[in-house]
Amino acid sequence: MHMLLVIIGGVVLLGVFALFGKLWGGDVAGVATAAKAFIPLWLAVTLVNMWVGVTRAGYTVAQELPILLVVFAVPAALAAVVAWRLVRG
Repeated sequence: MHMLLVIIGGVVLLGVFALFGKLWGGDVAGVATAAKAFIPLWLAVTLVNMWVGVTRAGYTVAQELPILLVVFAVPAALAAVVAWRLVRG
């Protein structure tokens, strides 16, 4: 359940980035730039999530690594598709 909530949080955060990209950039290029900027920030958030799982919840790095990959990959892939479609179109 926690994994799903973190993924949904990532998608919502991507939406916030896209909104601010539209507001500050004024066009689709701003949204594409915001989607690209989201990816490194999301990586940092997922690494912190993994660190908390290892240090506080008692999981091993080997147990947390597949979860990190899924939690990072879903919103990051969505951001990459959004940026690619907006730059291309």
